Amino acid sequence: MSALSQLKLLVNLALIDDEVAEREKNYITNIGLANGLSEQDVEYLFNQKHDIIVPDGLTDDQKFDYVFSLVQLMKIDERLYQEEIKYCSRVAAKLGYKQEVMFELMLKVSATMKKAEIEALRQLIATFLVK
Repeated sequence: MSALSQLKLLVNLALIDDEVAEREKNYITNIGLANGLSEQDVEYLFNQKHDIIVPDGLTDDQKFDYVFSLVQLMKIDERLYQEEIKYCSRVAAKLGYKQEVMFELMLKVSATMKKAEIEALRQLIATFLVK
């Protein structure tokens, strides 16, 4: 269920500027496919806005995956909008991150990253979780 929640959050972000770029759609679809959803299931999610719901009981790694995928999606079309940043900040707060996490993520996340870079970022971002 957490994959579906994550996809809904990503779709909301993609819809903020009322224009879903092909790269954004492909990114979201690939996450859906990797989590066992069909392309049609993912396509259906683009037809509506979704509540900002973060499931209870997420592990620290799952929280990172949520916030990382949001920031990566935000940066994938190489255009940043204030509303997108605010949305990502709200979700990060719901995930239990300190406000400063967005600064680090904005600086360090790019559309393409190596596994070692992501793991180093995962460790850094964990320090921003409120315990």
